[in-house]
Parts: sequence; structure tokens; C-alpha cells
Amino acid sequence: MFSTLDRMLTLNRVLDEALSDSWNGARPGQVWVPALDVVERPDAYLIALEVPGVDPSTVDISFEQNVLTVRGEKQRGLETAKNADARVHASERVSGTFERSIRLPEFVDAENISAETVHGVLYLTVPKAQAARARKIQIKGVEPKQISN
Repeated sequence: MFSTLDRMLTLNRVLDEALSDSWNGARPGQVWVPALDVVERPDAYLIALEVPGVDPSTVDISFEQNVLTVRGEKQRGLETAKNADARVHASERVSGTFERSIRLPEFVDAENISAETVHGVLYLTVPKAQAARARKIQIKGVEPKQISN
């Protein structure tokens, strides 16, 4: 069974892939939509987005109306001048701009979203607001009341 978040992520991925040619200026047939994982913990949502070769200083992360959006650009690794005496034998690495948006359930603490990169993976932590966190409610022990006649 898929949770609501799983269904939303699947729909986001399909739409991103379908529309990415017009968004990232890629060659026809070349699609680059960074893969991502979203995990829910009791206190936060953890997101991992694969962005190898992307300079972290060029990545823009925004959060508006419960939608977390990551935008960036991957530069081409090997540039050849148009008049250079060079022949390209293979060109498989994707470059250009990308954008991924993830709609999160309500009640997140937008002020404390954090991000870091490790080995080409962008890790985002989106804390849940205190009101959204599950909590255990203790039952107080009280002596039974005496009924008077």
C-alpha cells in the first residue's frame, strides 16, 4: 500500500520527467531529473537528492506553501571550442538546469530546514512542527471518588 506521500512523490516524478526537456534545455530525448528519496521520521522528513557534479553554491532551495523546491544547474564537464581540432566520441553525461518539487504534508517547521551535501548527494532535513509530532498521553492515577449516601 502506498501512503499519500508516496503517491504524491510518484506523480511529481512522472510530471518532472515529462516536462523536463522544456525546463532544462537538454537535447531532445535527454532527460535529467535528479533521483530522490523521502523518509518520514516522527520528528522530521529526510530528503536525499542525487546531484553529482553540481556546485552546491549554485543550488537554490525554497519552501513555499508546503512545497519544497530544489533548483540548480550542472555544467558540462568537457568543453570543446567550436573551432577546436577535437572529435567527440561519446557524450552521455547530462548537463543543464534541473528542478524538483516535493509537496510535503502540513505542519512542518520551515524556519529550521537544513541542507548539506556529501559525495554528490544533497541531504535536506525538514523538521515537523511540534503540533504535528505524535505524542503519548499519560493517564493520571487518581483515587476513586467516594459516593456519599
